[in-house]
Amino acid sequence: MSISIRIDDALYETAKAEMRSIPQQVSYWAKIGRAALDNPDLPIEFVRDTLIAMEDESEHFELPDA
Repeated sequence: MSISIRIDDALYETAKAEMRSIPQQVSYWAKIGRAALDNPDLPIEFVRDTLIAMEDESEHFELPDA
């Protein structure tokens, strides 16, 4: 399904700076907004950082033997 919407110039510039397409940027902020509404007692920065960490596909590592 395709819907046309007007996007604020600041949102467009943020999307470009964060290497996301406009649909990806809207989806990203929708996820953060939904998580913030579901967890009103948590700071928005914590919600954002947690979602970013969950999306991070970093390599697994093992701690060195002590």
